[in-house]
Amino acid sequence: MSVRIRFVRHATFVFEAGGEGVLVDPMLAPAGTTDPVPDTPNQRRNPLVGLPFDDVGTLGLLEETDAVLVTHTHNDHWDGRARDLIPRHTPILCQPEDWETISAAGFRQVMPVEDGLEWRGLSFTRTGAQHGTGEIGSLMAPVSGFVVRAEGSPTLYIAGDTIWCPEVEEALGAHNPEVVVVNAGAARFLEGDPITMTAEDVARVGRALPEARVVAIHMEAINHCLLTRGELEEQLHLQGLSERVEIPADGETLEVP
Repeated sequence: MSVRIRFVRHATFVFEAGGEGVLVDPMLAPAGTTDPVPDTPNQRRNPLVGLPFDDVGTLGLLEETDAVLVTHTHNDHWDGRARDLIPRHTPILCQPEDWETISAAGFRQVMPVEDGLEWRGLSFTRTGAQHGTGEIGSLMAPVSGFVVRAEGSPTLYIAGDTIWCPEVEEALGAHNPEVVVVNAGAARFLEGDPITMTAEDVARVGRALPEARVVAIHMEAINHCLLTRGELEEQLHLQGLSERVEIPADGETLEVP
């Protein structure tokens, strides 16, 4: 068996494992319909690009979704249009801190993942993360990553909004995933360090698990994500890691046997 990943845009993708389709961090707003992230260098309206399909395609995506996994509820991972379009009976998996917020939006099957959770043959394990450093990192918390297992399928680690940190290193060592999805983009504010992975952070993931397939997303869609796909690809090439890291285009599908 395999795990199939259909990348949508930014941090939004669908993975299929164990016969189930799980939509991750849905941001479904049309291009330019929300304000820029404030106090950031690039004050353009978000999202910077549209979805790779029309409204019919969006509804089709939701019809194929058996559950939704929300790593955290920042607007670029769980936006108003997603909340409007996702049926209220859809199972929503999340970190415990977001249970009340998601439930208050009317969703009737919200399942917080404290440490681990079993659902329809899929095993979800929550992992730690750091959405930046210092005071900014504290203000951006809480965020989580998730490891997903299904019998006969590769283990998938969704790192979430995090920089390279001890929690990520620990998750890689403890779970030895075959597929690792990382949020790159080196998102940042006018002050402080990046709050998502830089090119060097992505390279560290690739070096930590040489046999894993790393998928770098979370680029070119939100105004404070300054690292582009081309820049990341160039840095990975210089470090001899191009073959280990996939950088999918919006709408691209990957399959890992």
